Amino acid sequence: QVQLVESGGGLVQPGGSLRLSCAASGINFSTNAVGWYRQAPGKERELVAVLARSSGTIYANSVKGRFTISRDNAKNTMYLQMDSLKPEDTAVYYCRASDVSGMVYWGKGTLLTVSS
Repeated sequence: QVQLVESGGGLVQPGGSLRLSCAASGINFSTNAVGWYRQAPGKERELVAVLARSSGTIYANSVKGRFTISRDNAKNTMYLQMDSLKPEDTAVYYCRASDVSGMVYWGKGTLLTVSS
């Protein structure tokens, strides 16, 4: 059974930094596509960053240059380093993984609030 567990969310002031983590079991992050999505209140879930099987990355325009996605294969954990945070980054952040058969798995999310 695949489980994705996010952690690291919280309250941060504008301009601050935070790192989210996603620990996986039942799926190997090193050989599958993984990514971070977010959903702000009243809005649809949107892509934040994706790390492909080839290790290529895709970022939403709104976070380019501020967020960095990475993974630690030994720990089977994915990260999202978020710098220069803005109030509009406030959302629930979800970890997502997809395997070679096309199955998609989601974590339950972690809340980030950017506010002074």
